[in-house]
Amino acid sequence: MAIVIKNTNYNGEVLERLFTLAVLGCQIVDKGLICVIPNVTKKLSIPRLKTGKMLQKVKEMPDDRDSKGGYNYSEHVLEPEEFMAFTTFNPNTFRNIWRPWQPKGDLVFTELPPNVQNELLDALSKQVKFELGLHYINGEFGNDDDHLFNGILYRMKNDGDVKRISTTETTMIGKLYAIKAAIPETIKENPSLRYIMSLEDWEKYDQELTDREHKNSDETSLNQKSFKGVKIETLAGWPTGLIVATLCAPDETGNLFAGVNLSEDEDVIQIDKLTNAGERYFFKMKMQADTNIAFGEEVVVLDTRAEKQFPVTAGSISLAPQSKTFTADGGTQEVEVTASGDYHIVGKTPEGFSVKDLGGKLAIVADPNRGTSDVTGTVTLALDSDETKTATLTLTTSKVGG
Repeated sequence: MAIVIKNTNYNGEVLERLFTLAVLGCQIVDKGLICVIPNVTKKLSIPRLKTGKMLQKVKEMPDDRDSKGGYNYSEHVLEPEEFMAFTTFNPNTFRNIWRPWQPKGDLVFTELPPNVQNELLDALSKQVKFELGLHYINGEFGNDDDHLFNGILYRMKNDGDVKRISTTETTMIGKLYAIKAAIPETIKENPSLRYIMSLEDWEKYDQELTDREHKNSDETSLNQKSFKGVKIETLAGWPTGLIVATLCAPDETGNLFAGVNLSEDEDVIQIDKLTNAGERYFFKMKMQADTNIAFGEEVVVLDTRAEKQFPVTAGSISLAPQSKTFTADGGTQEVEVTASGDYHIVGKTPEGFSVKDLGGKLAIVADPNRGTSDVTGTVTLALDSDETKTATLTLTTSKVGG
């Protein structure tokens, strides 16, 4: 890649200002929809704390077995990948074109006026920001220049807690009503809630509002970018036919995160001669970036594209085995948990047992049984994203001699 001069009809003076092609910039950052965490050199954890239902009847002498709800701590990770911007150019190009900028002397670039340098750097910065914004949305890490790091849509596709919905509605209004109905009650009135869609989808919605008689705007103005009081955000590079509802903010109150780090070199943008004996110079800018979401349960996705990347799948959770039997002496046994997303224990642990979640496994501890009958109980697990999806474990501690 280099500065290319073509189709010039120069035959005298030209304007002293360089004109550059309009670039949209990094809209997801500029619009304050993602929390960008700087100086992430290796890895950064996004801490996540979830609680269950805690209220219960009063007990005179509660102990550890009466504990209900509790705290579930887990982490999502930002682990930036390295990439760079690099382009070369020959400052002597400007000698023959812009007379006011013709440098003098042998030190070509250092004597090129600062406004020329700034124009070139500004054009580089705008293009880098635009490409970075596309990767923030659609990125997927791979082995070529088009796959630099994982974007937020990749993270959503691979999060089992994300709520995927479908609808038979064909209008934008109908689709937005379907998404609104699926948004968790806990975030429906959150001021950071946003609908994210493509500009093309927004224009369809705007047209539908305008076409409704005696309502909304006429053809001379735009309708408000909102649906039922929730703001609609459009992003360059966002896929048409895909609508997402989630919390968006430039700080930790949102649900979208990016970890970035500029080059550890002394200069963020390096400008130097390509070779000592040559006339070509280069711009080089090293960066690192990664994205993630905090809670999949706070994301609702409607994918109406012909080739869906968010097919609707039912959440599931299962246990293997589904029952455990202990001898009268009690002891510890483990149960495998297979779940499509995060899960929690419903209610209290039955008397005579304690349960510890090991992440994909449950460690069941049974107290010794000195009674004349078996001690039994059940433990129920439910998905965080859909509490109707449950799995139940039956526990038994045999009586002495049983």
